[in-house]
Amino acid sequence: MTPPNPESTAVLLQRIREGDASARERLLARYLPLLRRWAHGRMPARSRGFADTDDLVQITLVRVLKQLERFEPRHEGAFLAYLRRILINAMRNEIARAATRGRQEEVGEGLLDPGPSPLESVLGKDMLDRYEAAFATLGEEQQEAVFMRVEMGLTYEQIAEAMDKNSANTARMICARAIARLAERMEEPREPRTA
Repeated sequence: MTPPNPESTAVLLQRIREGDASARERLLARYLPLLRRWAHGRMPARSRGFADTDDLVQITLVRVLKQLERFEPRHEGAFLAYLRRILINAMRNEIARAATRGRQEEVGEGLLDPGPSPLESVLGKDMLDRYEAAFATLGEEQQEAVFMRVEMGLTYEQIAEAMDKNSANTARMICARAIARLAERMEEPREPRTA
């Protein structure tokens, strides 16, 4: 049996639980850029003036590190998926807070961009909603695969390592099946929204 990689997320998490500050710094250095890249452009325009995306990413990491005893990694990719869920919840909370606060006049109209976020511009609001709804119906492994490949842009080699798979080809097959399933779900007729 091969010994665990001393830089694996699971090993770093265990070392952080034991009080190793250097392990904490290495984990933050690994995940902060990934989360920033994923979160960039996801906040709706109406909420972007109230909270900086980088702040939400940092808040997410701090919250997760304070609650490490609640998380038990089953494989490398599980931590990234966990971070994504926490970040999405932080974004939703900020959006809700922004909606209840209303406009803040002292900011000045010229500073707020009333347009869609960059992601909304590329996909369109309806397509983004379809994507999120379809994504939520996938199994955990499929969500992790889609998240790492589509949203984070990781290579199949990186995904194989993160998901504890034998090869990049195995990761490629998992991603291909997950993306195909996601596309099927996105094409399904949607239930009309009720107010």
